[in-house]
Amino acid sequence: MATDTGKSEPASRRLAAQLRAAIESGELAPGDKLPSERKLVETHDVARNTAREAVRLLADEGLVTVEHGRGAFVRVKPRLMRFGSSRYSQKLRERTGLSPFRAEVEAQGRVPSVDCTSIEQVPAPDFVAQRLGLAEGTAVVRRENHYFADDEAVQIGVTYIPVPIAQGTRLIDSANLGPGSLYARFTEKGHEVVTIREEISARMATPSEVEKLMIPDGVPVIDVVHTSIDQYRQPFEVTTFTMRADVTGLDYTMPVEE
Repeated sequence: MATDTGKSEPASRRLAAQLRAAIESGELAPGDKLPSERKLVETHDVARNTAREAVRLLADEGLVTVEHGRGAFVRVKPRLMRFGSSRYSQKLRERTGLSPFRAEVEAQGRVPSVDCTSIEQVPAPDFVAQRLGLAEGTAVVRRENHYFADDEAVQIGVTYIPVPIAQGTRLIDSANLGPGSLYARFTEKGHEVVTIREEISARMATPSEVEKLMIPDGVPVIDVVHTSIDQYRQPFEVTTFTMRADVTGLDYTMPVEE
C-alpha cells in the first residue's frame, strides 16, 4: 500500500527542502537574504519554530549564513576544502614555501592568515603521549594557532611537539617559523612526513569555540587528530584541528589495501 512519505516528514524539513531547491536553482542567489521567519510563516503556513528550524538545517549544511540581527543569507563562498592526502607534500612545500594551510587556501582563491596565540611547554596530554609513544607527563611544546580564510575564522589548531625535536629551532618559541613553516623545520631536524594518520569525528562546539570561531547557532565542529610519522616509522608530532563544519570540507584520496 502506497504511503504519502512527504506528509510524514517533519514540516521543517519540507520547508528546508523548498528553500534548498530555490538556492540550487538560482532563484535565491549567493548573497541573497532569505525571507524572514515572519514571511516564511505567512507564505508556507507553518509555525515560527518550524521556520526557524528550517533555516537552521540549511545553516548546518553550509548553504546559508545566519547573522544575528540581520537574518539568513545564501552563502557566497564555497566550503574550504582540506585535501588530506596532498597537503603535506614536500614538493608542494618546496615549490610554494608555504605551510599546508596557506598553500591550500591560496590554491582555492582565498587569502589565508594565521594567528599564533600561544607557545608553551606542558606535560603531554594522555592522548598525545599515547600517539607519540611518550612516557606519561613528558614535556612537549604546545603551539596554538587560529586560522582564517578571507578574514573568516575557519579552524583552531593545537600542535604538540616533543621538546628534543623542537629544541634549537624556531618551533620552541617563535610564532614566525620561516619558509616552509612547521614541516620545513621538522625536515631540518631529520623528520620527513612520510605517513599521516588522521582521526576524524564531529561534535557540538564548546562555548569557547563558538566565541573563537564565531560559529552560528546549531553548527557543529569537525575534530581532526593528526599524527605525523617519519621515514623511520616514528610519530613525531600531533596536531588537533577544530574546524567549523559549515565552512569546511574534507577530501582524501588514498590507495586501497589489498
